[in-house]
Amino acid sequence: MGEEVAVREPMDATPPAGEQAISDHELPAEKPSPGKQLSLPSYLPRPEAPPGLTRVPSDGPHPIERALSDSSSTIDVSALGKYIRDRGNSFSSAIVKRISSLRESDPPAAVPPEVTEFHLSGLKVIVQLKEEKRKMNGGDQLDLKGQISFFSRSNCRDCGAVRSFFRERGLPYVEINIDVFPEREKELVQRTGSAAVPMIFLNEKLLGGLVAMNSLRNSGEFDRRVLEMAGERCPETAPRIPVYGLDDEDGVGGLDSMVGIVRVLRQRVPIRDRITRMKIAKNCFSGSEMVEAIIHHLDSGRKRAIEVGRELAKKHFIHHVFRENDFEDDNHQFYRFLEHDPIIPKCFNFRGSTNDDEPKPASLVGQKLTKLMFAILEAYASNDRHQLDYTRIGASEEFRRYVNLVQDLQRVDIFALTTDEKMAFFLNLYNAMVIHAVIRLGPPGLIDRRAFFSEFHYIIGGYPYSPSTIKNGILRSNRRQPYSLAKPFGTGDKRLELAPPKVNPLIHFGLCDGTRSSPAVRFFSAQGVEAELRFAAREYFLGDGVDVDLEKRTVHLTRIIKWHSADFGQEKDILKWILNYLDANKAGLLTHLLNDGGPVNIVYKNFDWSLNSSSLSSHTTKVLP
Repeated sequence: MGEEVAVREPMDATPPAGEQAISDHELPAEKPSPGKQLSLPSYLPRPEAPPGLTRVPSDGPHPIERALSDSSSTIDVSALGKYIRDRGNSFSSAIVKRISSLRESDPPAAVPPEVTEFHLSGLKVIVQLKEEKRKMNGGDQLDLKGQISFFSRSNCRDCGAVRSFFRERGLPYVEINIDVFPEREKELVQRTGSAAVPMIFLNEKLLGGLVAMNSLRNSGEFDRRVLEMAGERCPETAPRIPVYGLDDEDGVGGLDSMVGIVRVLRQRVPIRDRITRMKIAKNCFSGSEMVEAIIHHLDSGRKRAIEVGRELAKKHFIHHVFRENDFEDDNHQFYRFLEHDPIIPKCFNFRGSTNDDEPKPASLVGQKLTKLMFAILEAYASNDRHQLDYTRIGASEEFRRYVNLVQDLQRVDIFALTTDEKMAFFLNLYNAMVIHAVIRLGPPGLIDRRAFFSEFHYIIGGYPYSPSTIKNGILRSNRRQPYSLAKPFGTGDKRLELAPPKVNPLIHFGLCDGTRSSPAVRFFSAQGVEAELRFAAREYFLGDGVDVDLEKRTVHLTRIIKWHSADFGQEKDILKWILNYLDANKAGLLTHLLNDGGPVNIVYKNFDWSLNSSSLSSHTTKVLP
């Protein structure tokens, strides 16, 4: 700066055609001193010569050369500036383009998933989302001091949508299912003015239902409110977390009107082992002994005492040792109290003594059990209901309430159910018992599988039922279990009255044996059980239930059909029946094979006996104590 520069006259002072010369008046006002030449400092890079170099004439004795890389050329300053600007813009555009393309690509394996790392020539850029924003978009579970909660019902589609949204976002939440906790419905009405569900709360503040949540989510307001709540402690006025055992007031029922008489008779009737029909009947009494005890206690006539005895048998307080009749005043007919039956203490809905509460209608008990099992599936099963987290089910409040509720089955009158109610009742009970058996006994092995399904019992309406007797004795109308010679029920067994007159083969797609090759776990309603069974069969065949190989003229079928072929008919009839439950592609292939007159081979698939268990991700866990 301020230093004079020597000016040398170029050999040719005339600019080439098309180029504009720089006149002397464009030079700095200071006159350069002779003998010195301008040069760039050593630490600056020397740029390539841009277009626009020219020779500039000078009127003075010493012409000047400006920033030359070639002693025979001079630089067009305007062209040089344009060149630098263009290079700068190109470099910026390259960075922006590279960042945009890499934002959508997968990050390198060595970098955490919330960090994006990429490289440019001589430049390293790392982009990391803010911690709260990353968590709100499905990262690690967001740490909330506050509480997200919502009221729901079992088998509610809108409630399922809310639940799925919270799980996808990794948001911890409290679900208050008013079918599981019926007393909380009053609180819902007080807080919202109605019993409609779902209803979502952020701490104590009502957010609204599914429509309100979707609106806030689309506008970004939901994320803002959750982040705002994250640092706030949950106040005591927020909906409380359901507590073990404190919300079950609805389950408390009154004692049966005949409990007083029963308790006296348990003490006064002579109970001992008797020999009858070449067999030893344990812990029993004769009909006459019961009549005498009733007469003595009630101070009544014999006819009245017999009526009381029959009423006790009808309510399943007592039963015949061979279950042949209700009650008779006879010294050679022996009876026992329900709790003294040798198989009853082995039943998993019996806890030391019988349930002496007034029996509830079987349809009502069935509905409550179904709602509880729906709640269990919604919380602890995979979305397709093919996998269950048995560990968490066994530790859940829903399952504890289920175990308490099945005690009400001991003396219910299931013979009063309609045909569709019986079908739904036993389908649901089978699936629930298998879950209960896996939790209490553990998954069966190949050797003890038959015992697993035949020795796990509930006492229902005074009779023992296992999953095997429900499936083969009731739902299959007393047909033999595969690879078995004996029928579940003998002649004269009263449980035969519960079996349908004709087997519906669709039942096999509504029963889950707890294995990976079984149909999905599901529960049915009495009002739509037939349609729901058809849907279950269609869903099973849309999956791995059947495959058609047109080239080899082979149909691959599930082994469920082979094992229960008596329920489906001949193989050709089976293929025609299956057509009703296939998608258009499989149905077209199978129709072609059946109609072209050629042979059709049937191959049965291997069956995966492994347990249908899974462990759901912890951030999707429903918050319960």
